[in-house]
Amino acid sequence: MTDTAVTDTAVLRRPASGQQQEPAPPRRAGIPAGLLRTARPRQWIKNVLVVAAPAAAGELFSPSALGRLGLVFVLFTACAAAVYLVNDARDAEADRAHPVKRHRPVAAGQVPVPLAYAVGGVLGVLAPAAAAWLCPPPVAALLTAYLAMQLAYCVSLKHVLVVDLAVVTTGFLMRAMIGGLALGIPLSRWFLITTGFGALFMVAAKRYSEAVQMAEKEGATRALLTEYTTGYLRFVWQLAAGVAVLGYCLWAMEEGGVPHTSVLPWRQLSMVAFVLAVLRYAVFADRGTAGEPEDVVLRDRALALIGVVWLAMYGLAVANW
Repeated sequence: MTDTAVTDTAVLRRPASGQQQEPAPPRRAGIPAGLLRTARPRQWIKNVLVVAAPAAAGELFSPSALGRLGLVFVLFTACAAAVYLVNDARDAEADRAHPVKRHRPVAAGQVPVPLAYAVGGVLGVLAPAAAAWLCPPPVAALLTAYLAMQLAYCVSLKHVLVVDLAVVTTGFLMRAMIGGLALGIPLSRWFLITTGFGALFMVAAKRYSEAVQMAEKEGATRALLTEYTTGYLRFVWQLAAGVAVLGYCLWAMEEGGVPHTSVLPWRQLSMVAFVLAVLRYAVFADRGTAGEPEDVVLRDRALALIGVVWLAMYGLAVANW
């Protein structure tokens, strides 16, 4: 799950003497595949958040909406890929000393560092330029801001306490906002609060899980995690979870006094499913096993079922059924 921020907090082990492996020599035939791997296709699922605002407003299936959102998804994915390429090129030397990251294409020598910089730079220029040509000005501005923020993170912000959490969280919030900007949909303050603090909840839970797991391993060193305490990270994800739940409840009740013709008040009833989903995810956060949010969401059947129920309730509310 993560922009570059999430992956940079993984464990850095000091390899035992004589155990550090040299990167494999570059393989020309494998360069395209290496570039694709460096772009993190597995992380592209996060960009589906671009449909969040249109879906919440009931505008997801309006004429031309899907086409615009598809374009925004591609542009955001290109920006994220640019950041991943630049990040891996900058961290190639450090990644070679890491037991897992040394297998990344750039660190392993499959993709030359200059090529990673070049492809990342091209994507970083073309995506905002295409957005300026094909999308409303706010979309191009937000993509440019996202790219600048993430590149600043790669260079220095990932080493600044609390700011690193804010950068990752803001990246998720930008994903949720851009779909609304592309379609000209006003963004509810409660939508922004719920999305922002929901993202902070998952980011802090991931960091907390990594900190718990790394504390049990002797000789392990961690990037910025060495500066955080597990108690502090626990406080952050608990606080974020509470604010996200409160924000969602206020959002759901915002239209509570408006007459409706639906069979049941689905929007208000969806609060139950939302709270249950947060509580269920918190079980894994508390155990220190929420290191990969996408795995938690997709592999836990109970959480997946709660999510489906919540989606159904919210969909019925939007359809006023």
